[in-house]
Amino acid sequence: MTTINRPAHDHQVVTEVDAVQTTFARRALAVLRIGFGLTFLWAFLDKLLALGFSTGRDETGAVDRLGDAAWIHGNSPTEGFLKFGADGPFKSFYNSIAGTWFADWGFMLGLLGIGLALTLGIGMRFAAAAGALLYVMMWTVVLPPENNPVLDDHLLGAVTLIALAALGAGTTWGLGRLWNRTDLVQKHPVLR
Repeated sequence: MTTINRPAHDHQVVTEVDAVQTTFARRALAVLRIGFGLTFLWAFLDKLLALGFSTGRDETGAVDRLGDAAWIHGNSPTEGFLKFGADGPFKSFYNSIAGTWFADWGFMLGLLGIGLALTLGIGMRFAAAAGALLYVMMWTVVLPPENNPVLDDHLLGAVTLIALAALGAGTTWGLGRLWNRTDLVQKHPVLR
């Protein structure tokens, strides 16, 4: 068990106890955290540059990398999915925000910020909260889910992100320990 003692601002001693006791478990959580982070970063890059995976591929399967579908060329990263993929009780809401500047910018900045934070292991609380919110919103775009009346990978991803933050997954193979020691984070622990 690792215990870190450090003075708090009110001269009390704050003690942190690692929730995860074994090196193997901490490394497994780190791999999971980095995997989720890279998934968010990849989605950002694919939408930004139309790399031909989910963005930049037409109905016939032809790929136009860095083509017109890229956000850098003015294409909306949210319009297609929210306008044509939405179904269920929130369909009209998602159709109404499809392709708007705030949906596009919010989605892209969310993907980038969540991806960087998870990959680097910093700001895990914000990244987990924002990622869980994004996952739940994506789950609500198509209700009910295709393969289960309630659960799908979006809800499981949301729960996983919360667990990663709760278990301190940013401190193994990440910058979490250094980040948590900064004066800013010491003054504002919500930034952990």
